[in-house]
Amino acid sequence: MILHELISYDVLRVIWWLLLGVLLIGFAVTDGFDLGAGTLLPIVARDDVERRVVVNTVGPVWEGNQVWLILGGGAIFAAWPQLYAVSFSGFYLAMFAVLFALILRPVGFKYRSARESERWRRNWDRALFIGGFVPSLIFGVAMGNVLQGVPFRIAPDMQMYYDGTFFGLLNPFAVLCGLVSVAMLTMHGATWLVLKTEDAVNERSRRWGIMTALATTVLYAVAGVVLARFVDGYQITSEMAAGGASNPLLKSAALATGAWFENYGKQPLLMIVPALGLAAPLLAAIFLVVRRPLAALLASGTGIAAIIGSVGVSMFPIILPSSADPSVSLTVWDSSSSHLTLFIMLVCAVIFMPIILAYTSWVFSILRGKVKADDIRDGKGHAY
Repeated sequence: MILHELISYDVLRVIWWLLLGVLLIGFAVTDGFDLGAGTLLPIVARDDVERRVVVNTVGPVWEGNQVWLILGGGAIFAAWPQLYAVSFSGFYLAMFAVLFALILRPVGFKYRSARESERWRRNWDRALFIGGFVPSLIFGVAMGNVLQGVPFRIAPDMQMYYDGTFFGLLNPFAVLCGLVSVAMLTMHGATWLVLKTEDAVNERSRRWGIMTALATTVLYAVAGVVLARFVDGYQITSEMAAGGASNPLLKSAALATGAWFENYGKQPLLMIVPALGLAAPLLAAIFLVVRRPLAALLASGTGIAAIIGSVGVSMFPIILPSSADPSVSLTVWDSSSSHLTLFIMLVCAVIFMPIILAYTSWVFSILRGKVKADDIRDGKGHAY
């Protein structure tokens, strides 16, 4: 027996669908509080010392957190090449805006305190706000467009064409999803700041954390109602071989009202996922009220994981529906790399992901504790 045949093709496809979700959630939960802290920077910090406190809570860890984004992009490229081709080319301008905003962040960290000028530092603070807010918004907008279907088509020679425009992405439901994303990542950033700061910054972050946690639950509930009543889902209308060829043209699919909720009817236990998406942010707000910051941060991360996970659960086995031609929608069963490629990647993931998790845990352990304003003033051990 050839080694990679120890795991069947269909099982490997599901494993990599799950791993893609893990990588996206890993990025949102770890780098999410960096983005949220950047969004809150001009709101919870009133003077230069307070702004330096906020910057120094995330400055030492953001690079390690962003590894999850790189891993997610690499996994899409290698495991789901057709998904990569459509999404990264179709969302090109949106991705460029995200990239530009993410580039501003490290530059802002390095240059912000390089001069004593107040104007200089405020301009870099604005750059750090853009670096937090813009990706948070665009990631949610992208998710909203995925749920509605992306206007791409596939020719008989497997050439893919994207028929949409950048401004077409900014439709009402997508913007609503963008607001959900901004609210939940701002909530996560606030809980992180409550854990890592003291005094005025801590108190302001706590108030904003409570407000954004409540907003996350409300906006997520509203998005769910809008999805159920006004947005048609997609469903496969032909037989599919779970271990068959990676060719989206070999099946048929169609729009169907309520299709994104069918999986919950088939497996009611899956309702736990969206229920956590509603309940965990509320729990984070409660923990902030009773001043239990670590519990609030864990509840916030759980809510983010559940909200993202609910999208995957709702859409399975579709991973990218086509609004231009539903039959060419990409699914778990017909858009993956080869059996051998998925197996080799799984071996690499089994080896390296525990190393990444161990390294990340070690870094957070070493950097535990609060960033204090007095230490900032005295120049004790803080880089930014």
